[in-house]
Amino acid sequence: MFDDRPAFGVRVRVLGGVTVAEITGELDIFAAARISPRLDSLAREARPNLVLDLRMVTFLDCAGVSLLCRLRNRALERGGRLRLVIVDPRFTRLLRMVRLEDAFEVVDDLALAVARSGEVSAGGSNGVIA
Repeated sequence: MFDDRPAFGVRVRVLGGVTVAEITGELDIFAAARISPRLDSLAREARPNLVLDLRMVTFLDCAGVSLLCRLRNRALERGGRLRLVIVDPRFTRLLRMVRLEDAFEVVDDLALAVARSGEVSAGGSNGVIA
């Protein structure tokens, strides 16, 4: 049988001193397990300043949300930050449904996420998500 699931991947680059990970395709249990080591290594850096660009993500399930929570927690534990770039209203609605809308700094523009890299977050929780 052929696997007809869309390709997924991660492209990492640095923009204005901010590490940006652009994720493409479905962020489901299969993809989360495959890309987790690469993203975890970014969050393990000292004072990580990360932006996850989810504009090209076509599907997000609980495994994907769990990965986002873990990355956020690791970044906070090391004195860093994690921002999400989301344009799909289904994904922001999903974060609201699981009561995580205040846990993440979500913007709809990559340039804005990078520009905010030096600002203190006015919103979002500073606590670790259990």
